[in-house]
Amino acid sequence: MIFQNPDISILRDKELFIFDMDGTIYLGGKVFGFAVDFIDRLRENGKKILFFTNNASHTTPYYLNKLNALGFAPKREEIMTSGDVTKVFLKRRRKGKSVYLVGTDELVEDFYNSGVRLFSGDVDSVDIVVTSFDTSLTYEKLSNACRFVRGGAEYLSTHPDFNCPTEDGFIPDSGAIAAFVTASTGKTPTYFGKPYVETLDMICEATGVSKEKMCIFGDRLYTDIALGAANGVTSVLVLTGETKAEDLDASTVKPAFVFPSLAEVDKEMFDK
Repeated sequence: MIFQNPDISILRDKELFIFDMDGTIYLGGKVFGFAVDFIDRLRENGKKILFFTNNASHTTPYYLNKLNALGFAPKREEIMTSGDVTKVFLKRRRKGKSVYLVGTDELVEDFYNSGVRLFSGDVDSVDIVVTSFDTSLTYEKLSNACRFVRGGAEYLSTHPDFNCPTEDGFIPDSGAIAAFVTASTGKTPTYFGKPYVETLDMICEATGVSKEKMCIFGDRLYTDIALGAANGVTSVLVLTGETKAEDLDASTVKPAFVFPSLAEVDKEMFDK
């Protein structure tokens, strides 16, 4: 599979390399060995690394342990999730507001410990409803979220991904859960994570790197690649996750580079 990519020196000149996780450097519990090798070579050549996932069903400590177990040896400050972006927004822009969160126990605990004012479904109303990728989702949670949104609560979602790739295929993700609430209430959430500018702003703030000096690698056109395309960040699509080569023709979102996997990026950058 051969793609007409720009000059690889564009990537060689970048300072920060941002990696989506699932579908890009691993798939479920299966690590892509070539991704470990590529990131090791980037570090050896003085490049900065950031692992960013839209998957907010887990938090930084989980990803720190997982990435270490898979051989990536990250530092804590090299990991960021859409949950982090949403949490920072709530603390800075909606400070003190009451929040009903549809998410995993792990995400709920993280928001609570950070100072977000979380409430259960037993109250009459809340200021804000946040839905996320909740693998412990119940009808009661959905019903509560819809009731609060109908009652006037602001509606937010951590990320727009419709499906999460696994070794056994796709499972419904945050975007699918939000679609349920939207279908019931008529209200579309404000999304965070990739491809939204709040994510890029947080990355710039956390790393001190300008968008012109960073590049993003991912497997989804409408999140990973769209973040780059909409905000002037060089984007690299890999075909190891959700997007297939045939999807490119129909997409209005175009990556700067396309590779079958990170193995080919490694070869182009360092072996030529």
